[in-house]
Amino acid sequence: MVSKSTEQPAVRAVIFDWAGTLVDFGSTAPTSAMVELFRQHHVTVTEEDVRGPMGLGKREHILAISKLPGVKRSWEAAIGRPIELVDVDRLYEELRPRLVAAAERRSNIIPGVLDTIAELRARGVRIGSTTGYSRDVMVPVVRRSFEQGLDLDSVVCADEVAQGRPTPIAIYKSLIELAVWPTHRVIKIDDTVPGLLEGKNAGCWTVGVATTGNAIGRTIEQWQSLSAGERSAIRSRAHADLREAGPDFVIDGVADLLPIVDQIEELIASGVLPNASRPDQTSGHSQ
Repeated sequence: MVSKSTEQPAVRAVIFDWAGTLVDFGSTAPTSAMVELFRQHHVTVTEEDVRGPMGLGKREHILAISKLPGVKRSWEAAIGRPIELVDVDRLYEELRPRLVAAAERRSNIIPGVLDTIAELRARGVRIGSTTGYSRDVMVPVVRRSFEQGLDLDSVVCADEVAQGRPTPIAIYKSLIELAVWPTHRVIKIDDTVPGLLEGKNAGCWTVGVATTGNAIGRTIEQWQSLSAGERSAIRSRAHADLREAGPDFVIDGVADLLPIVDQIEELIASGVLPNASRPDQTSGHSQ
């Protein structure tokens, strides 16, 4: 009799990020909510400031923004003193209802996601997820996603683990819920550097998502309104930015994932582990 483990696919699970990967093309919800939060306190924060630490849990995200020199100067000018941890905690509590509303509004599923996940399920692959959002933010996002046809096996939120990204703890929790191991038979796909580092630290294969996520930072309508030349230049920079995190592959979006899964299965069969140094490290469909 063939053992159960040998009947499993070479890639046993894919752990997805949410905003910019599965939903919210351009990952615009957290950016808009964060910029508006600081603006209410008369503190100047740019979209570029917000997008730099994207992927972290949102309290850690605010903390990272607060350490930027320009933000520190703007805070001191507006508030009259340096920003303190108690301020970060207060800002986080103020952010949460804004983020719940923004994330729900912008939770449309990114084109290609449903077909890709359907094919992964047909192959016997388990589908998990981690996110920098807290559970209260994810409740309406998960509900709206389910209404659109997206149903995952595991959703692990930033406030459900002792340490968030870039630590691998949320991935470990997801894999426990999925009953999947070892991590070198798992793919983590994410549009942010902290999310990719989460996967690398867990020992998973990592796939960066360049065009649909934070690296582009545009809604699908804004992206499609650009000329072909503008899209090409922006896309190239986005791919290059994500490569800085050292993922195994970088693709445009989840719609391009299946050929990468095939390549990873071939590498697994050859005894290659994730994060190995090899010529095709960041190759793949739509490079």
